[in-house]
Amino acid sequence: MREVKLPISSNQLTVLSMGVVAILWTQAANAAEVMPSTTLQTITVTANTSVRDKVQEDGVYVDNYTPAQQASHLSDFLNVVPGVTIGGTSSVNQRIRIRGLEDSNLKVTVDGARQEGKLFYHMGDITIDPDLLKQADVAVGNNSVTLGNDALGGAVAFETVDAADLLKPGQKIGAKLKAGYANNNDELLTSATVFGAPADNVDLLAYYGKRDTSSGEDGEGRELFEDSESESFLLKAGAYVGDDHHVGASFSRTDKEGTFPFRPDFPSLGDDPIPQKVKRDTYTLDYNFNPVSSLIDVDTTIYQTETQISRDNDPKTSPGYDWDAKVKTTGGKVENTSVIDTNSGRHKLIAGLEHYKKQSDFYTAKDRATKLPASGEDSAKNTSVYVEDQWQMGKLTLTPGVRYDRYEAPEFIAGGKTYDNVVGALAASYEIAPRTQVFASYTQLFNGPDLSQTIFNRDGAGTVVNNDLKAEEGDNAEVGVVTTLRDLTTANDSLQLSGKYFETNIENYIEFIRSGLSCGPNLGNDCQGAVNKDEDYKIKGVELAADYKMNNFSMGLSYAHARSKGEDTGYSFYSQTGSGSDAGDKYMVNLAYQPTDTTELGWRSTYVAPVTQTFILRGDVTELKKPSYDVHDIFMSYSPAQVDGLKATVGVYNLFDETYASHGSRLNPADATATDFEMGRNIKTSLTYQF
Repeated sequence: MREVKLPISSNQLTVLSMGVVAILWTQAANAAEVMPSTTLQTITVTANTSVRDKVQEDGVYVDNYTPAQQASHLSDFLNVVPGVTIGGTSSVNQRIRIRGLEDSNLKVTVDGARQEGKLFYHMGDITIDPDLLKQADVAVGNNSVTLGNDALGGAVAFETVDAADLLKPGQKIGAKLKAGYANNNDELLTSATVFGAPADNVDLLAYYGKRDTSSGEDGEGRELFEDSESESFLLKAGAYVGDDHHVGASFSRTDKEGTFPFRPDFPSLGDDPIPQKVKRDTYTLDYNFNPVSSLIDVDTTIYQTETQISRDNDPKTSPGYDWDAKVKTTGGKVENTSVIDTNSGRHKLIAGLEHYKKQSDFYTAKDRATKLPASGEDSAKNTSVYVEDQWQMGKLTLTPGVRYDRYEAPEFIAGGKTYDNVVGALAASYEIAPRTQVFASYTQLFNGPDLSQTIFNRDGAGTVVNNDLKAEEGDNAEVGVVTTLRDLTTANDSLQLSGKYFETNIENYIEFIRSGLSCGPNLGNDCQGAVNKDEDYKIKGVELAADYKMNNFSMGLSYAHARSKGEDTGYSFYSQTGSGSDAGDKYMVNLAYQPTDTTELGWRSTYVAPVTQTFILRGDVTELKKPSYDVHDIFMSYSPAQVDGLKATVGVYNLFDETYASHGSRLNPADATATDFEMGRNIKTSLTYQF
């Protein structure tokens, strides 16, 4: 394994780890002397108020879920949401999948800013350090016209931390320091956050974090091939103007530089690691106008986000690998919420307008050296107008909605074709008993042709423009029930049960074919380009969850099942770029116990059943077998009463050193062993101090 020089010595790392363990051991010895007086952390929560939304949207608050507090990868906390699977071992190729559909079919935002486009199909498109986040809200499936387009499978909304989240009552200025270490890949995280409220109506925050990582190992001791250094920045400011107006601005960046395999999603193939850089910048401006009126509550967001991959190789030894790929998205959204009481019930009317442009640019080494324009660029635009009415009539709530999209497709993909489309949605929920509701929803789907992978925006890429390309369409239907039972075994305990069945239909699915298309007269017969799949696909599944809370103990159980099938062939949904992938049946158990008001213990168990996908690849019927895996994590945190603001956390992840690959990762149909294996046993320790 290659060595990486870290900014602190191994002795200092040992001191950090021993310090955390010593604090925890001291507390364990005194645990019996302190009586618990607070309730346990909430593992998963929702930002919505209706019972139906609690099973159609979910989320994770970082401060309330110990694995999220030590996260270096999205899988450390998003996997807890039923229906969500995270693939990719490294942060440069991590992929979010909801019901098997990856992030290219999901709406992903950071502080309201869309993260659009694809750069290089062997790398992921979500570049963010979890240490920046305070929460991640997940729409499991598309169940509302307010979600917008480009969201066949749902959405993930990341939110970074605010000064208001950290300031204590009456506090004017404060700081938070953090240090963390993981032994498997010698990962060291150090970060500092400064926040303040110089005036009663103003809040400010500045964050800086540094993460150094060397190559880790899977359960069999095989190297995972990543040596990297990353830096993250976050600047935020907010101010209230009078009683009715709030303005805010933010800038966040994650900048990662290191050596990774040319194909990071197949590191076990043994590709020679090459120098690469991955960077994401996001700028946002937001404005809220909320006067003393139930008719006006306007939220406005303007944003720009840019994601870039750079490869700085020696052209003599690595020809064709020296380039930049960049995607920039600029857009804005205005949404007003009105609450109207009538004789027939209460209406919550949501009306919005969204517009964004996404542009991809490809730069060669010559472009950079001569400061020429990009060798290849492409762009797409979308404008949406939508309205939704949540009409509550006693125990019954009806939610109709309609959205209009005007989408201008990329030149490289569909010749700049314009698509005009109208979709509708209808949801209903009914309270059949106290704290028990049944619900159903139906939402039509629309998604115009996306940008090509940026690396194909260049001469010689052999990409065919498909002027006959159809937009992706379909629908998502769900039915379910949710109930809350109280005072079952003790006073104030609660058990929430939820279950749903869903069907997602995808028509005209757009697949980027790497080879086999005709380039036209005199240009050869082995080109690449976007085509509509010959058959429609249906994804069916169920998601079940049970959450029990009693004083200082909580338990969460969940089960998720999703399978895809072509209507004509019956084969699984799969594409050459890995966009469709059956994730297998996933069972998860979360246990948490707070023996004292300063100590928390937790255990997470994940079992994923084996699954076999049968699909057609380059004209041949192919089977892809994904073996089962069983992973266990344990963790403990302690906040000593003697030192206000200090918290020590230790966790052992993949406790039994399981060798496995997530079903959300790309697997090589030709060689199932040449995939992206997950990290073996990993011991993480961290200290945070907020004052």
